[in-house]
Amino acid sequence: MSNSQQPWPREEFEARLREKGKYYHIQHPYHVLMAEGKLDQAQIRGWVLNRFYYQVMIPRKDAAILANCPEREIRREWMQRILDHEGYGDDPGGIEAWIQLGVACGLSREAITSLEHVLPGVRFAVEAYFNFARTAPWQEAVCSSLTELFAPTIHKQRLAGWPELYPWIKPEGLTYFQKRVSQARRDVEHGLAFTLDYFGQTRNLQERALEILQFKLDVLWTMLDAMHLAYIDRKPPYFNIQ
Repeated sequence: MSNSQQPWPREEFEARLREKGKYYHIQHPYHVLMAEGKLDQAQIRGWVLNRFYYQVMIPRKDAAILANCPEREIRREWMQRILDHEGYGDDPGGIEAWIQLGVACGLSREAITSLEHVLPGVRFAVEAYFNFARTAPWQEAVCSSLTELFAPTIHKQRLAGWPELYPWIKPEGLTYFQKRVSQARRDVEHGLAFTLDYFGQTRNLQERALEILQFKLDVLWTMLDAMHLAYIDRKPPYFNIQ
């Protein structure tokens, strides 16, 4: 094998994965406007309603990974992600915390959970991610979770800025972001270590890992493209049809 095809050293491989953060949806114009306090109430609510579809798909995605994974230790570690979102014991879970975010924004529980306000583009992107996790080799599905490398930053940004920028959102609605700061950090430690070990074996596998991470970044970016068109540009689906 030529030197050009040797696997990158572990540190370089990790650096290349982290470099993908420049494509994280924190850079999307919708999120930039959100961070600057420039979204109106309808635009914040539209984001909450659409992002909920992603939230409810997360435990289904993780259950698909579990179903495909023959490694008991991986399954034992991965199960915690489902519990985090579905809830267990006295913990209502992340899905309920997101519903409470919507309620804090002035939405009704029914409006959120009915999914009737989910844009077609968002639905398509989220289902593409779910189908990837369901049908791809489980190792690739695990790798696709690595956008969590970049998630704590966006949660901290909202916690720091929203109370002042969007005072009409009740503070108790921010619980989801508070919990995910630590949960995402824990999940990253496991998912990143696995990716570095498994995909670090060959250059081809390393390059595949970068492709998978880019796919997941594309999913998140595409969701916001649909929301930007509908709520910023005021061009929701079929807006031009009388």
